[in-house]
Amino acid sequence: MTRASTDTRLKNRCRSGRSPTARRRIVHAVVLAVLAACPSSLPGEQPQAEPPASIAGHPALTRAPRHATTGQGNQGDAVNVALIGTEEELHRTLAAAGWYAADPITLQTSVRIAADVVLRKPYAHAPVSDLYLWGRRQDAAFEQPVGNSPKQRHHVRFWRSDELDSNGKPLWIGAATYDERVEISRTTLGVTHKISPDIDRERNKVVSDAVRAGMLDGYYWVEQFHQQPAGKNGGGDPYYTDRRLAIGVIEVRR
Repeated sequence: MTRASTDTRLKNRCRSGRSPTARRRIVHAVVLAVLAACPSSLPGEQPQAEPPASIAGHPALTRAPRHATTGQGNQGDAVNVALIGTEEELHRTLAAAGWYAADPITLQTSVRIAADVVLRKPYAHAPVSDLYLWGRRQDAAFEQPVGNSPKQRHHVRFWRSDELDSNGKPLWIGAATYDERVEISRTTLGVTHKISPDIDRERNKVVSDAVRAGMLDGYYWVEQFHQQPAGKNGGGDPYYTDRRLAIGVIEVRR
């Protein structure tokens, strides 16, 4: 695919599928409905490009969960972003966009993040707590540190779908939030991060960073993905949303 300039891509409007074969793959009416709208600009974090054409909906969208859950089975963070691509493409995209893969939770990393919060030392690969979706904890997690302490950071967890699209690519469905401080958890009695309520801004940042890095063919919206415009996560932190899911399609390397 020839890459259009940023200005040209901003002027492009979405069309129906890329080919008759791709269009025949869209078998669920609900997917047809949510993909009817053209991509719009992302509020807060403004993207620099839009896709030259629409992308057929991923089959995993029809049964995608709306929230992750905690280890105790309580409702966790809201799902608000997704990427389509292989695992290698996912990691390459987030790395190019300036996001760091989170370290696994171990005694060593847990001690380090606690010490770095106290000492105000940066920890770009700080671990994130486990949340669950499709019956398992996150398959990948990424973050961007803010300032000199890991108590504030942008972060996103992703879960890989079992279903593949017509190109053999899974859907990486994610929950992106901003950690604004740490405090004692009311549920685990340990230290936990508290999120900013504006989860849409974090959703937009993930997509915008990938767009600016030149890693996406495009992105589109699933309107009214969430039934409610507000809620609380597993730690009791309130959040609000415009109810949309943003889906980025990772650029196919040829």
